[in-house]
Amino acid sequence: MAKLYFYYSSMNAGKSTTLLQSSFNYQERGMATMLWTAAVDDRFGHGRIASRIGLEAQAHLFEPGVDMLAAIAAQHDATPLSCVLVDEAQFLTRDQVWQLAAVSDSLGIPVLCYGLRTDFQGELFEGSAHLLGLADALTEIKTVCDCGRKATMNLRVDASGRAIRQGAQTEIGGNDRYVALCRRHFVEQMRG
Repeated sequence: MAKLYFYYSSMNAGKSTTLLQSSFNYQERGMATMLWTAAVDDRFGHGRIASRIGLEAQAHLFEPGVDMLAAIAAQHDATPLSCVLVDEAQFLTRDQVWQLAAVSDSLGIPVLCYGLRTDFQGELFEGSAHLLGLADALTEIKTVCDCGRKATMNLRVDASGRAIRQGAQTEIGGNDRYVALCRRHFVEQMRG
């Protein structure tokens, strides 16, 4: 039976690398995959998933209002899919998470979602909140804080490396804008 999976972590834990490796593993065995990424994240050009170690692949774009179930079903009718992989899953809407659950339940296709659990203020993203509630399997991908503990938080920083405490939930960036920290060091930085 197909399942909905959610692989979550803080920044720089290798989520995109793991997603691309999973897709490669399917394709190497002659199985078709369908990759998705958030339209809002254009760091690597629209419709691209890229990892910090140089792996990359084309992907379909999702944004609010995209019916992922319909798009995946249409692709599955044209070329039977063995797996659907979603990068930047924190940007999914509630409805899209339910659509992905239907992909695994109704179409019988495993769906692997990769994303952040929380934002720069420690709040759940909409997509992550619903994946945490609906996914059949939850897996944390671990990375480390500067102190050596497990990093679970994402600190947004300015150009000088100082913590940013307020702002929009979504601000696209990489190592120049975010630092993965353990909760203790995150709280210290947020208190200033």
